[in-house]
Amino acid sequence: DAIASFIWGTYLKTTGAHGAPVSFFRHAPLQDMWGQLTSGMKVEVINTDCSHGSNDPKEKIFWFAYIVRVEGYLALLRYEGCDDDSSMDFWCNLCNKDVHCVGWCGQHGIKLAPPRSIEHRQTDWKTFLVNKLVGAKTLPDSFRQKIQLSLRCPFKKNMLVEVIDKFRVSHMRVGKISEVIGGRLRINYENNAGEHFWVHYASELIHPVGWSYVTGHEIEATDEYKNEAKQIIETNTYSSNVATPDLFRKVPVVSNSDEQFKEGQKLEAVDPLEMSRICPATVGKVLKNGYFMLSIDGSSAEDGSDWFCYHSSSRLIFPINFCKTNNISLSSPLGYQNEFEWEKYLHETNSVSVPEELFQINKEKITNPFSVGMKIEAVDMMAPHLVCVATVAQIADNLIRVHFDGWSDDFEQWIDCQSTNIYPIGWCELVGYKLEPPKQPEQENTETTKRSSKKSTTRKSNKRKRFN
Repeated sequence: DAIASFIWGTYLKTTGAHGAPVSFFRHAPLQDMWGQLTSGMKVEVINTDCSHGSNDPKEKIFWFAYIVRVEGYLALLRYEGCDDDSSMDFWCNLCNKDVHCVGWCGQHGIKLAPPRSIEHRQTDWKTFLVNKLVGAKTLPDSFRQKIQLSLRCPFKKNMLVEVIDKFRVSHMRVGKISEVIGGRLRINYENNAGEHFWVHYASELIHPVGWSYVTGHEIEATDEYKNEAKQIIETNTYSSNVATPDLFRKVPVVSNSDEQFKEGQKLEAVDPLEMSRICPATVGKVLKNGYFMLSIDGSSAEDGSDWFCYHSSSRLIFPINFCKTNNISLSSPLGYQNEFEWEKYLHETNSVSVPEELFQINKEKITNPFSVGMKIEAVDMMAPHLVCVATVAQIADNLIRVHFDGWSDDFEQWIDCQSTNIYPIGWCELVGYKLEPPKQPEQENTETTKRSSKKSTTRKSNKRKRFN
């Protein structure tokens, strides 16, 4: 019940909004075929307005319906026989177990009956249906099987990985997968009872065992683990509970002959601990295989504990003046008194910028398909166990600015349009994950204000420190 507590259909009607198409999300289940589900397509669905002619009140009665419009995984459906009457239209997730292709009820001996409110409109329903259904487009016979195949995840419970340390993001930790839902992994930190981190399996925040050893990244782990990881890398031998490198997100290979990011160079980057900001940043320690540590100018801790690891192919790092070119406000370094201009700042800091041609956004141009106002379901990257009702607030090159409905602009987050942290509406219902509804306006002396919000209103004080 908690999973289904938010009703997208009602919200779309209230806001007049539209959901981003499933085809926009490369990692979404059925992404490659969802565009085939179009207005006019026929399905068999539960009849919620029927007079039971059966002795079993629990028996499900079905009827034919057609798609009026598609929003994400949801469709607005209308029963056959309603004609232009939209009063009985209803929203339904097309992946719901009670949505089937035409002919399914006949194959399984399930009763079909028209809704009680319209059964008087036809004297010969059989002829009516023949005219409506013969040759009509419907779901593939294998639709249910396709759903299950698209939900498969290569990662399994109890597999070991290396995952970012949410308490000290400059370090990795050893983690064990404890739950897999819709491609998202709950990873329990080893030797840190009760602490865990949610992440998509294709995220840049998880890596195979031994990755830290190979790249030179800091990791919080026992000497025993470090020795075992080294042996795994040197022998290329993995036990069944260790996730193998082929399962993880692939990054472009960087050879020693390629020009690479250099320590001290300046660039612009989404602040990984306050993602509403894009800031001047500095390449810190350069690691191997195209990875490097990045610090946000004016905001980094003295001990470097909030330095963040990026690969040179990341789409959340940009050449200088990217924000100016794309009409985005660049956040000046904290404490910087002058009006920020890159040429002046480079001179003041005796620095040089990363060459433009090294950035992936220049190497590989992609089309950003999203539009401002589209509704999505988005991970709150500062509290990544939460998936929230959200809106595309701004488009800039490959970026979208995610607004969490009901929350202030301070909580907005810049992410890449191909990020695995955004989903079509209806995704949570499809995979069985809790969707956080929009925050309601606080009213005095109501029970609502007494409850603590899942998305803590004090989170802002945690920014630039750690994930929640």
